[in-house]
Amino acid sequence: MLGQKEQTIKRRMEGRVAVNKIMMALFGLATAVGLIFLVLLFYRVLTQGIGYLSWDYISNFPAPYPEEAGIYAGLIGSIFLMIIVAIVSVVIGVATAIYLEEYAPKNKMTDFIRVNIQNLAGVPSIVFGLLGLTFFVYMFSFGYTLLAGGLTMALLILPVIFVAAQESIRSVPAEIKEASYGMGASKWQTIQRVILPAAVPGILTGTIIALSRAIGETAPLIIVGAATAIYTLPESLLAKYTVMPIQIYNWTGRPQEEWQFVAGAGIIILLAVLLLMNSIAVVIRNKYQKRF
Repeated sequence: MLGQKEQTIKRRMEGRVAVNKIMMALFGLATAVGLIFLVLLFYRVLTQGIGYLSWDYISNFPAPYPEEAGIYAGLIGSIFLMIIVAIVSVVIGVATAIYLEEYAPKNKMTDFIRVNIQNLAGVPSIVFGLLGLTFFVYMFSFGYTLLAGGLTMALLILPVIFVAAQESIRSVPAEIKEASYGMGASKWQTIQRVILPAAVPGILTGTIIALSRAIGETAPLIIVGAATAIYTLPESLLAKYTVMPIQIYNWTGRPQEEWQFVAGAGIIILLAVLLLMNSIAVVIRNKYQKRF
């Protein structure tokens, strides 16, 4: 009887080991397939765009001929747009998270507000484009300008920044807050000197993720009137503008093969900007993590 039980246990263990090996193989295969497609995509973009990538390409405005075309207007427009988006969304998102976590009473109404803000992160971006068109372009009469585009994209990433700030504030140990209060600090002093510095790494991470999403969006900006090509830089918040994704989208829609190469060079620039943003965020985040 004892030998039979041992054999049964042995068979079960062998079965579990076999299942574990099969699952590891499947997960490894899925990872390999994803990496292969990613490498092929990068290879295609690099081979198409590297020949057109030059300083003239970066510093030139759009042109009717591929060899003269550049992404300067889209690059500067994207930078200006991200500055507006970052300022508006970070200030409102972090302030909202601080209020709901530290000041607002804990009741069903605040829970309802939190849940609905979090749900907004899953709303399709084109919906935010329609909201921006209705409110910023028409109701507030900003027109098809840089300000309208920046405010629309700020709405798009606001829920992501709010959630990141909320989770970062919640993760601050209660002992640190209580120690601050015990030393006679007010609530605002505790928030300013204890909670926010400790929450900065998480807030930065969420902000960069959100901005990375915003800098690659096209649909909302098409709706609020970003130009497909302009030949001057925006001189004010109420000026016309374009961004890199829309310029790349415009080039990919042209029938000549050379424009696909021009678009490939634009994609390389866009990826480089994203990598630069993330690298700066990682350096700043690591610096704060060492302090707190």
